[in-house]
Amino acid sequence: MELKELFQQAVDNSKKIEKRPSNDVLLKMYALYKQATEGDVSGERPGGFDFKGAAKYDAWAEIRGKSADTAMNEYVALVNSLL
Repeated sequence: MELKELFQQAVDNSKKIEKRPSNDVLLKMYALYKQATEGDVSGERPGGFDFKGAAKYDAWAEIRGKSADTAMNEYVALVNSLL
């Protein structure tokens, strides 16, 4: 199976995870998904009282420079480990 197909399958499977992962794992999943689909984070970091937005931005910014293929592989592995 091609990497993009494996990635899409993992995205679909992520909705079937029975036990809700920790916030750290959810942020990692978010960051890997965004890096795989959009590339490096852009724009300004949310401020003020947007704690959720800032956490998501920070998680994504931490993996800046990671290739889309690497992010897809890591996302697939992470989702599979949670199933």
